[in-house]
Order: sequence, then structure tokens, then C-alpha cells
Amino acid sequence: MINHVIRRERGIRTAAVAVAAGALLAGCAGAGGAGGSSGGNAINVLMVNNPQMLELQKLTAANFTKETGIKVNFTVLPEDDVRDKISQDFSNQAGQYDVATISNYEVPFYAKNGWLLPLDGYAAKDEGFDQADILAPMRESLTGGDGKLYGEPFYGESSFLMYRKDVFAAKGLTMPAHPTWQQVAELAARTDGAQPGMKGICLRGQPGWGEVIAPLTTVVNTFGGTWFTKDWQAQLTSPAFESATDFYVNLVRQHGESGAAQSGYAECLNDFTQGKTAMWYDSTAAAGSLEAAGSPVKGKVGYVPAPVEKTNSSGWLYTWAWGIQKATKSADDAWKFVSWASSKQYQQLAAKDAGWANVPAGTRASTYADPSYRAAASAFADVTLASIDSADPRNPGIQPRPTIGIQFVDIPEFSDLGTKVSQEISDAIAGRESVGQALQHSQALAAQVAKGYQK
Repeated sequence: MINHVIRRERGIRTAAVAVAAGALLAGCAGAGGAGGSSGGNAINVLMVNNPQMLELQKLTAANFTKETGIKVNFTVLPEDDVRDKISQDFSNQAGQYDVATISNYEVPFYAKNGWLLPLDGYAAKDEGFDQADILAPMRESLTGGDGKLYGEPFYGESSFLMYRKDVFAAKGLTMPAHPTWQQVAELAARTDGAQPGMKGICLRGQPGWGEVIAPLTTVVNTFGGTWFTKDWQAQLTSPAFESATDFYVNLVRQHGESGAAQSGYAECLNDFTQGKTAMWYDSTAAAGSLEAAGSPVKGKVGYVPAPVEKTNSSGWLYTWAWGIQKATKSADDAWKFVSWASSKQYQQLAAKDAGWANVPAGTRASTYADPSYRAAASAFADVTLASIDSADPRNPGIQPRPTIGIQFVDIPEFSDLGTKVSQEISDAIAGRESVGQALQHSQALAAQVAKGYQK
């Protein structure tokens, strides 16, 4: 789980850049991998190498293949590499891979470009799959602009606030059930120094659109800001965007972790686990690590929804999902694999083999009703489910948006734009420039991207 999130947050860049650069015309599919369309009783699957995916790979032959007779040829790569390879193969419709791991970031523009096979018909006919059991925000995030379903989720997450219950008790502090960011700032000030070397809060400051930009954008949303108006006017120098960024930068500079400008998910996980911060706002996936056997903070952590200001909720939404290439010649077999890999039955199988802590959660309502899972995840299951349920990728703020996305703007150019803006924000956190300067530079970058959409 730790490695998965680190790879996701650091790596989620290359595919969108390739798309924006015209990979549809100039891609180089066919290099490496399994080679050729699978056909027959075999399919080719290209997937990211996070631990839960590797567990699925281990279980496939003795279970899925044994039951169906369909052999699965896996190509497993680090996230930077897998996104690049997926964009090459799918954009050219080369058909080298039948199934690939994609996220809710790619789905809308992959679907719009005609690279993915719609799955509605398969899901409707597959009674055992139980599409209605998939959490609504996950279904929504994997639906294209045409209203069709293009992916089935394997794993999902939102974001929430984690805090040290024992530290708060020692200081006589109470965490609100639904905190505002202003309350969090006050609590960060009061817990700063609560224990030797302890800071009030950990917030990502490391460059990367999947690092500092992810949590910052949720703060922007709930402060009333947006990257773009509905008619594609860049808004990074708007009062709401600047107010949110000022707040975030000042909070982490005044009461955040040491070396904040270089701190991402991995660094904050380490700091919080080692007692160096009293609070941490980040992915719901972190809870599994904090509550794992041997964790120094196991049983000491409280979990509450993402802080808000002007919205009712502000947690982000992310999912690793299975997509089927439209050019596949093995669509039926590909669906059988997707159905199995995203099923309730697979979750039970993974739990039996590796324990409930390793079950790919965050996708199905039935997971959170399962007594065994609830026992293993009692500290955080309910707030995680509530965070995912309240996530609204189409309306995450207080004004209309030109496209979907909570912690990102769902356009191919955002991976490059977000990364460039993140470097400006990290510089502001490090004190190398002011927030105003950082946003002036960022506004120019965003305005340039917006021009293409205004036309």
C-alpha cells in the first residue's frame, strides 16, 4: 500500500503528456511487452507493479485460469513506465494489450478518443459481478462524457485528516467530528511542540502534480477556488485560489514538518509514524500502514473527514481500474478477467491468501459491510467510506467546472501544467518566492493551456 501510493503520486505524469503531444499519430506501440494481440484462450494484461496488483498476479493462474481456461500474460511495470506504454498502445489501437490498469484521470479523455471498450453491456449481463455494489463515486469517475462505463475499479481512495489521539488528550484538545481548515490551523499551533521534536501537521510540499498539487487543490476547492471557470478562464490569481494557497503555504511553513518543500506522501508517512507530527492530511490509504502490526502509532490515531471551509466535503477521489482496449480481439475473455479481478469473490480470495489488510478496498459497498474487513479496519473503515461516498468529481467546489476532477483537472495537459505549478508552490514553501509571485507565474502557464480549450 505504501509503495502503491508513492508510485501513484510521484508517477502519474507521462501518459497524459504523450496524449497531449499527439501520441495518437506518433506513438511507437509494439516495442517490448508480450507482443501481438493475444487471441484464443489467452489475454495480455499490462499493469502497474503495486503490491496489490502483484498479489493478483500471483493468484491468477491457480484461480482465474483454472476456472475459465483463459491464460493471462502479464506485463508488469513501474507506474511511470506503465502509463507511457499504455498511452502508446491504446492511442494507436495497436491491440498488443487487451486489458490495462488505468485511473480515473485517464478515463474521460481515453474514452473521448475512442480508445476504450464500453463495459455497460458486459456489466449488465454479468449478474454475479453486481455493478450496483460499486461505490457511486467510483462508477461516476469511470464514466465517459457520453454516459458510458469504461472501467471497473480494483482499488479506491479518498483523503482525510489523521491525528494523534493521545497527544490531543494530553493537551486537553478535542478534534471536531467535521473540522474546518481554520480549526485545523489552530490545532496545529497548539500541538506544535507537544512532544520533543513534534510539529503540528504534515502537508505535502514536494513538487509533482500528484504530490503537493493533490492536497492543495482540495483546499482550493473548499476555499471557493478553481483552476478554470466553466468557459476556460484560468483562475490561479483569483482571490479564492490565492487565499487557499496562502493558507496552505503559511500553515506548513509555520507548523509543518521539517523540510516541507521536499516532503511528499512517503516523507509524511514516515514523520507521522515516527511521532514527528501531531496531524497529517493525506490519502485514506495511509491508514492501513498506520494500523499495521508493528506500527508505533497503531491504536493511537484518530481519523476525521477532510477539512472544509465553504463546501460540505473536500476529500479527493482516486482509483486504479481495469480498462479494455477497444481494438482487442478477445473482448469476452478480457471482460471475464476484469469481472474476476474487480469482484467480491476476488476480495475474499485476497483476504484468505494475504489477510484483510491487503484487500483492495475503496470500491465496493459490500466490503464495508463485511464483518471480517470491519474488524481489521475498524479504526478507519467508516470514515474512509464516508469520504469516498461524499466525493463529487463533477462538482467539487462552489462553481461550475469545465471538466471533472477533484485533485486534478481532467485534461491531458494537466500532468505537465500541474507539475510546473507544483514547482512554483514548492518554491513558495521553501521561501524562495512569495505566494503571489508563484501564482503569477502559474497563471500564465494555465492561461496558455486554457487557450486551446477556449477555441
